[in-house]
Amino acid sequence: MLKTVKVSIVGRVQGVGFRPFIFQLANEYGLKGTVQNNMDGVEVYIEGNSADVQLFLQSIKEKAPRLARIDQMTVYNEAFIGYKQFSIIKSRREGTSQLVIPVDAGVCDECLAEINNPHNHRYNYPFTTCTQCGPRYTIIDELPYDRPYTSMSHFELCPNCEKEYNNPMDRRHHAQPIACPECGPYVTLVSNDGRILAELEEALQVAGKLLNEGKIMAVKGIGGFHLCCDANNDQAVSLLRSRKNRPNRPLAVMSFSIEHANSFAKVSSDEEKLLRSPEAPIVILQKKKEYHLSEKVAPNMKTIGVMLPYSPLHYLLLKEAGEKTLVMTSANVSGLPIVYKNEECRQYIGEIADFYLIHNREIVHPVDDSVVQIVQDKTDFFRKSRGYVPDALYSKMNVDGIVSFGGQQKTTFALGRNHQVFIGPHIGDLENLFTINHYKKELQHLLKWIQPHQRIGVIDYHPNYQTRELAKEFSFDEVMEVQHHHAHMAACLAENGIDEQTFAIILDGTGYGLDGNIWGFEIFYGDCKQFQRLAHLKYTALPGGETCIREPWRNACGMLLTLLGDEGFNICEQLFPSHKEAISVFRAMIEKGLNTVYAGTCGRLFDAVSSMIGICEKSTYDGEAAIRLSELAQLGKQVDSYSYEIQEDHNKLVFDFSRMLLEISRDVSSLKAVEAISTAFHETIVQALVDGMNRMKEKFPQYNNKVVLSGGSCHNRYLKERLTSCLTVAGFEVYSHKRIPCNDGGLSYGQLMVAAAKREEKPCV
Repeated sequence: MLKTVKVSIVGRVQGVGFRPFIFQLANEYGLKGTVQNNMDGVEVYIEGNSADVQLFLQSIKEKAPRLARIDQMTVYNEAFIGYKQFSIIKSRREGTSQLVIPVDAGVCDECLAEINNPHNHRYNYPFTTCTQCGPRYTIIDELPYDRPYTSMSHFELCPNCEKEYNNPMDRRHHAQPIACPECGPYVTLVSNDGRILAELEEALQVAGKLLNEGKIMAVKGIGGFHLCCDANNDQAVSLLRSRKNRPNRPLAVMSFSIEHANSFAKVSSDEEKLLRSPEAPIVILQKKKEYHLSEKVAPNMKTIGVMLPYSPLHYLLLKEAGEKTLVMTSANVSGLPIVYKNEECRQYIGEIADFYLIHNREIVHPVDDSVVQIVQDKTDFFRKSRGYVPDALYSKMNVDGIVSFGGQQKTTFALGRNHQVFIGPHIGDLENLFTINHYKKELQHLLKWIQPHQRIGVIDYHPNYQTRELAKEFSFDEVMEVQHHHAHMAACLAENGIDEQTFAIILDGTGYGLDGNIWGFEIFYGDCKQFQRLAHLKYTALPGGETCIREPWRNACGMLLTLLGDEGFNICEQLFPSHKEAISVFRAMIEKGLNTVYAGTCGRLFDAVSSMIGICEKSTYDGEAAIRLSELAQLGKQVDSYSYEIQEDHNKLVFDFSRMLLEISRDVSSLKAVEAISTAFHETIVQALVDGMNRMKEKFPQYNNKVVLSGGSCHNRYLKERLTSCLTVAGFEVYSHKRIPCNDGGLSYGQLMVAAAKREEKPCV
């Protein structure tokens, strides 16, 4: 019996070889019809024997290409049409977009094999790609994803490439970035003063030699420029740090292979899988004892960020450099977005790089590398960008028409369309006009592609965040404010598919509270719609406000003076003898309430202890004091915690660590090892929170026993593992992030979910 069906497929089905896959599948089962890209996804008309059609439909889901993801597949019975063959037809650009935008993918094994084969015409060609790898999002200008709407449109296909492109049985059929040495982009090596030194294959060969000589090079990749140098060369790494004004922040490296990474870092099977994945992120690994890279790459750290070559250009560059491990860090001036245009590289990074390895394939959308670690066998994203965005997440709730603007630091934006959530790329900190304009440009592009109705704009509750001004540029029906830590909570709830009310432990750096103070050490109970604050850290003064974040010793003084009075004043003078005059000024500022705000945050508590024990008095990068303190904590070692109190104030529990700080100051005076102090401090935080949760369980026996963990401090491996373990033993079900950053990079997602939940509860008019 002959049958005709129409199949509509929504998901990540463009730019992943889906149409040739359908073509080959139809031929396998002897079926006829058409396949077409449209603004919804892919549409297939299939005609043939009923049993064969059924096998075809089953195989679509079972055998889809590795980069494909099917979110929805709908089958409609149609009247018999009488197709003569199966064909791929021209894309349809009309209608409202329902597309999932294809993401950039690391080079595949087949393309690597061609690059390494002297008998292949793509031998040593740095822009080799196919339907299963290469740039996608970074080169797209319009949708649907077809070559004329990408930055590859300027390169006319040679006869060989055109043959591959048009052959449905070839793995490069409609691979939009398809290219070869005859017709595609090429690399050029340029000196600091603008002279062209070499082109094509010679440019890579010379670049490799220069890196071996200790030179610093700006390299244009898929999402922007990197600054790179030999990671084994102390002098080169020191020079890069000096020129970039990055004295301490860890630098990422790129290793030629897993075997090379294994020589200086511990790589688990899960971490290897991530490193080799199409997303190819930077993975945070534990250093080995026999670590042989320059100590200046990741100073004062037990960990190092590692990635593998995710583009043919990177692979060939490392090969020409003798298969070395190279420093590979984003090329940007501190505080500014990543540099991605040829004409801007010398202007913005001219004083940093000695040479530039550029190419003539335009980057339309710059993206930073994604950064992830594995904790308790789960992914923990520090930054979710290249390889992952703007891929869609499915939502149980209708999120259509909601645009959320994120926070001030590590910011992202998020858009809702029907039941899909699109989170934009990592933007950074909205502290200057360049970053703000970059934010606007990427938001406008995604809005144009996604085409939401822009009904609700969502912003952080903080009155001075730049995103508040950005939202004013749109005509929303409603602008909704969401408290910072409620957004963190909602992000974790939604990611884990939790609908009912639960507890939330939010450990964070800074978030504007409903009482006007700075929150960040919280126990909430609630859901995406609403929350109640059940417990928090006792507020202490930040004399000079945000200056305390950059100079943690000030923060420590504020805590000690607030909590311990005259005794705290004496401790401050003992710990920070070079700042005695300032300490007296701080005491007067606190007493008179001058230029002083009050905060109770996990981040500031970590900063204070870090400075007290002499680890970091001044932060040279965001979170340095807390990160360096966390690196000292010895997970798995049995330790006694310090003293603490849990008080009650206005029906809320208040964590008071006054005695802990006093005991830490005594340990510093007695020259106790900083590793022991850090470990005991971490354990104190864990035990206090578990104690607080047990008290909640007693006070509210009717409450759910589920608890979500969120906030930037939950990246801390010790806190996350110990809290999960101890809370589980105490009878709680613990949930954390796996796909969304627990830091402010996940804030826009949480904001959007709060807005969707609040909209659902409103009565229909």
